[in-house]
Amino acid sequence: MRLKIVLETANKIRRLEVQGARNIAIAAVKAVEAMATQVEARSKEDFLKILYNARDILFASRVTEPLMRNAIRRIIAKVKEASEDNVETIREVISTAAKEFLKDLDKSGELIAEIGAKRIRDKAVVFTHCHSSTVVNILKRAKDQGKSFEVICTETRPLFQGRITAGELVEAGIKTTLIVDSAARFFMNEADIVIVGADAITSEGNVVNKIGTSTIALIAKEARTPFYVASELLKFDPETMYGDYEKIEERSPEEIWENPPKTLTIRNPAFDVTRREFIHGIICEEGIISPHSIVEVVRRRYPWVLSSSLPHF
Repeated sequence: MRLKIVLETANKIRRLEVQGARNIAIAAVKAVEAMATQVEARSKEDFLKILYNARDILFASRVTEPLMRNAIRRIIAKVKEASEDNVETIREVISTAAKEFLKDLDKSGELIAEIGAKRIRDKAVVFTHCHSSTVVNILKRAKDQGKSFEVICTETRPLFQGRITAGELVEAGIKTTLIVDSAARFFMNEADIVIVGADAITSEGNVVNKIGTSTIALIAKEARTPFYVASELLKFDPETMYGDYEKIEERSPEEIWENPPKTLTIRNPAFDVTRREFIHGIICEEGIISPHSIVEVVRRRYPWVLSSSLPHF
């Protein structure tokens, strides 16, 4: 099956064997690159049809993943721009586009870690929610700079991604306290700063992240604790500029309760929306920006994301 590796990757994303927007994007890009070396295509048009099929499979694996979607769109756009119809040339175009995207992602991660670490003061208490490799890298960078601080992280029900964060931070030698989600208000007054990740950023500067993030932002505002979002600009969703809402994935009720009473209704949204007025700043590769300026900053750094020639299907 020519799309086998793409299907396998999509299933891993769907089953949460691959978690986190950055890791999902990396897995998807690598799957497309590997597929391109294996499939048999007769022309550029044939290759594009295969890429569109792969895109649809990967997009369907998680509905709230603009970083992955932007990555796949970029690869397809590069193929469409290619002047040659030679199949081997198209394979090289895909490989080059994939490698460039991953290189840019690594560079962005390094910049965000360096910028974000400056916001963590010595002896500070940092509050975070869920698991974000971007946030963890900021905290590790601050630790490497010799700063002494501690972290409070939520367990993040129902799949306990906060335990991943806690484990990584403890392994890095960072003093960490794990709390239940409902204890967020109890501990917020102890925190000096909140830093969370993001799965998507809308054209209005609102941020979509793990369910419970908006509650923590509200608690932080009430406690006058600065609330920051650490995110690559490529998590911006251009579709929200044209009237679309960012879709919120609802997952299986079994993640909450495997054998509930038969007449009980269980809702399990994976994400929620934190409005821009609760966000002090977005820590990104361009610096710490106001969420109000997201479109302007994305246009400056990644104009292709907003290009009218960007394929929309």
